[in-house]
Amino acid sequence: MARDTVIRVENVSKTFRLPHEKNNSIKSAAINFYKRNKAYETQQVLNDVSFEIKKGEFFGIVGRNGSGKSTLLKMLAGIYSSSSGNITVNGKLTPFIELGVGFSPELTGRENVFLNGALLGFGRKDMEAMYDDIVEFAELERFMDQKLKNYSSGMQVRLAFSIAIRVQSDILLLDEVLAVGDESFQRKCLDVFENYKNVKQTVVLVTHDMETVRRFCSQALLIDDGNIIDCGDPHKVAEEYSRLNQEKIDQQRPLIKSDKNNDLDISLLDATGKEAKRFDYGDSMHIKLSWPQSKQVQNAGVSIYTTIGECVYATNTFVDKQPISGQSAIMEVRLKIGAGKYYIMAGTFLDQPEKKVDFVTRGPEFTMNAEKIIKGEGITRLNHTWLSERKRGK
Repeated sequence: MARDTVIRVENVSKTFRLPHEKNNSIKSAAINFYKRNKAYETQQVLNDVSFEIKKGEFFGIVGRNGSGKSTLLKMLAGIYSSSSGNITVNGKLTPFIELGVGFSPELTGRENVFLNGALLGFGRKDMEAMYDDIVEFAELERFMDQKLKNYSSGMQVRLAFSIAIRVQSDILLLDEVLAVGDESFQRKCLDVFENYKNVKQTVVLVTHDMETVRRFCSQALLIDDGNIIDCGDPHKVAEEYSRLNQEKIDQQRPLIKSDKNNDLDISLLDATGKEAKRFDYGDSMHIKLSWPQSKQVQNAGVSIYTTIGECVYATNTFVDKQPISGQSAIMEVRLKIGAGKYYIMAGTFLDQPEKKVDFVTRGPEFTMNAEKIIKGEGITRLNHTWLSERKRGK
């Protein structure tokens, strides 16, 4: 193994045997134990997986639920053994797969800090020196003398993560750290990740957050149904993950067009007039609103929202002074917005916005592909230029 390679995974496969018999009692367990031909189902979780992680890399592992990524992380940690293939680790590895493992609900937060620290290899003097910083980071100063069983799940994760980041290790394994916790805590996690990246700490992170992958990861791996789909550039992997998710969504349900009891139909079209659900930065999207002849409509409005409910842009024909007639209206918009998922809110009304005819609160969704050339961060892309102080003063 090359000197700068810290983890090598070679042709690794993992299967589990799932018994068909259920042991609901001591009697059934005894009967099934002595059966000669027991019924099992073999589940292939990982299939011939190979990759390498270099020293100092921030390596992301992504995939849909049930894809095998958490199993892979547990195999890297030595919790599971492989059914075939080899995993070689060069250096001290510390897994944080289940934050809070080792906590005792009957002990106070303060007592659990010292208990968890001991499990991670810290002495009491070390924990006494770090205690104030741990509590301040977790923002739990008022709760440290309460029993842990009275903590919310978010409070417990904050405390566990605050302890975990004190560990000095060659390789850190992190599983879905950002999945629990409020926005303030998640921002602190991102600050920690930023520091790991700056100091070239080797990190292996399992996550569903593609923005985290794009921002921090130097390499990323996409796994689906136990197979590697892509490995390498994190932006490309994030884009492929989004495409894979969209394909699964499209297979499961049709495009949402309108709410119940609404006659308003919404279609998303590309520049050629074909229905589309994915667009590139700068593409032209046509949002077509249609309604039956029986409905009297004088104006229409369209809003674009992120999937977490942030309004990106909203307008209507009333404020644009372009009233409509007939059974449809088409709004063309140039999509200069960032990668991610969005949805349409739309409505029709008479001569005043308050005189609603139909209103769709959550219409069809669409996805913006990751930009081939990064044009900044955030939802929108603003025209801008850089000026020197001398030029600005003229």
